[in-house]
Amino acid sequence: MSKITKKEALKMRHARLRRKVAGTAAVPRLSVCRTGAHIYVQVINDDNGTTLASASTVEKAMREQKLAANVKSAQIIGRTIAERCKALNIETVVYDRGGFPYHGCIKALADAAREGGLKF
Repeated sequence: MSKITKKEALKMRHARLRRKVAGTAAVPRLSVCRTGAHIYVQVINDDNGTTLASASTVEKAMREQKLAANVKSAQIIGRTIAERCKALNIETVVYDRGGFPYHGCIKALADAAREGGLKF
């Protein structure tokens, strides 16, 4: 019996979630990716495969603030994506945590987006 690595477990969780979660034009998908150094968020319409809005810690404005993959940065990114969605008249999204456990940065980002006015 072979052990499953953390990377394989993440891929399996993400595949399981993606079978259940899909974004449409009316209710797009809010997809989160977290690496060791950065946090990336996209609002995606899966019907035609387009990204409607995005935010990340690698953007010029965010780099100047010296943001990294931590809870404080996740809160800022969550508020930013909520503002950008409001500008596009997007109020409701489906949250895709990307296979990451729902705590720490992932939870902080979701909470900040909710506070910013997005509904999950």
